[in-house]
Amino acid sequence: MAQKDFYAVLGVSASATADEIKKQYRRLAKQYHPDTNKGDPKAADRFKEISEAYNVLGDAEKRKQYDEMRRLGAFDPFTARRPGASRSGTGGASAAGTPGQGPRVEDFDVGGFGGLGDLFSSMFGGGRARPSGPEKGQSVETTLEVPFKVAALGGKVPIELEVNEECGTCKGSGAEKGAKIQTCPECQGRGEISFGQGGFAVNRPCPMCLGKGTVPSQKCHACGGAGASRTHKKLLISVPQGTESGSKIRLKGQGGAGLRGGPPGDIVITFQVRDDPAYERDGLDVVVQAPVNIAQATLGSKVSVQTLDEKRVTITLPRGTPSGKRFRVRGQGIARDGKSGDLLVEIQVQVPDTLTPEQERLMKQFAAAGKLEY
Repeated sequence: MAQKDFYAVLGVSASATADEIKKQYRRLAKQYHPDTNKGDPKAADRFKEISEAYNVLGDAEKRKQYDEMRRLGAFDPFTARRPGASRSGTGGASAAGTPGQGPRVEDFDVGGFGGLGDLFSSMFGGGRARPSGPEKGQSVETTLEVPFKVAALGGKVPIELEVNEECGTCKGSGAEKGAKIQTCPECQGRGEISFGQGGFAVNRPCPMCLGKGTVPSQKCHACGGAGASRTHKKLLISVPQGTESGSKIRLKGQGGAGLRGGPPGDIVITFQVRDDPAYERDGLDVVVQAPVNIAQATLGSKVSVQTLDEKRVTITLPRGTPSGKRFRVRGQGIARDGKSGDLLVEIQVQVPDTLTPEQERLMKQFAAAGKLEY
């Protein structure tokens, strides 16, 4: 299994600051967003890859744990090699360290990496053996896209996830009704087997008993002996007011059901805010463009714009308003943590592509009156 380097995915150095990582993620997410690359499966895959990398590097604690794994060289599927160590060496299972093969790594546990079980598995190719007692349900991490206005004002967005649920037929045992439970012949009841390569031996869950240490004489027909099944779960997610791309929420106990009486897992959601054709965010301020013609900008006029909550406000333009001039409407931006931003109305003076004969005649008179060359 190839190494997955999240720094390379985002195109930043391992010493990049949190702000640099966030800025690069936003740039790439905008470039490869499915809405701007419709029908391009490569762009969609790239967007998912970028989001996966930012889910880790954008979180200070996860990044620290990830950096530690990189330092230890925990990327090879069968070995925990030091950086720069050779890939050469004899493979095969080992119950203990043997001459020429190196020491066995006892109880190589990913528990210290917290919620990075899936990340560790993708890089290391293994994990802990499943316990025989109560087991916490699957925790799920996912990215949820939300409309700009919903992110700014808060609201609810539906989501459908695939999670593990305890098999209702065998109640998590993996055995058919009346089947006998016997010691796994592959691992002799240990629940794990050892693989050795390159000077180390690493314990991995037994593929026959899935880490339980026991196997039924007849597997459950409903789950194939896994003790769990995949199911779709629909939720209505509350999006906090002022949500930004990259921000996260954790839904305690909303993940997969626990096995053998264990507690349910969690759901961790990373928000990705969609771009809006009318609005742009600048901190807590919201920028909206207001197109006007040359006459309105030159002579002055009134312009009506819509706020985020779909109210309309009127802006009075003074004579000679230039393109790009901004007018501030207090308190009509994004509210968060007791603070409220403003609505910034940016004037865009539009020049017509074509003129009627009458319009051209009047423009020439205007130019002549001001002694302008044309």
